[in-house]
Amino acid sequence: MGRLRDLRKERGYSQVKMQMMTGIDQSDYSKIETGKRYYTFEQCKRIAVALDTSMDYLAGLTDVKEPYPKSNNENKSRYGYLH
Repeated sequence: MGRLRDLRKERGYSQVKMQMMTGIDQSDYSKIETGKRYYTFEQCKRIAVALDTSMDYLAGLTDVKEPYPKSNNENKSRYGYLH
């Protein structure tokens, strides 16, 4: 979870600021950062949005810190196809 801590510090955020931005209790957030607790999908999503990155970056699946572009088409299904 070093990448999570490093990115938070790079952005200049404290754990308390992350609590305010994500709604994740600071003590739980601290446990996530130190690897004593895993985050849920929803928590990962909130953290990625707060840190302006992708969930894939947080999971170590990519080294690209930038988030993916957001879709402008509200009619797309979760698989990217139009209804």
